[in-house]
Amino acid sequence: MRISDCLDVCDQANVIVVQPSAAGRAAGARPVWLGLVNDPDATEDIVAWVHAGGPGVAPRPDILDLYAFTPPRRPGPRERPVTS
Repeated sequence: MRISDCLDVCDQANVIVVQPSAAGRAAGARPVWLGLVNDPDATEDIVAWVHAGGPGVAPRPDILDLYAFTPPRRPGPRERPVTS
């Protein structure tokens, strides 16, 4: 677990990003972003999913679909506005 400052999605706080394990990454899994996680039961569901293997290893509990969201895309170096 890592605790971070701002993830640039304040409107979704509390945000939890579940990173796939090595086995999950080998299966093609990507990080799962969960927002508005303000309920202890939701946190327990996330912990149980991670203990079961997490993304790419264990199926995400259906209830967590309510919290899943696509994070904003940060502009790459070619997409950043040029200022002079």
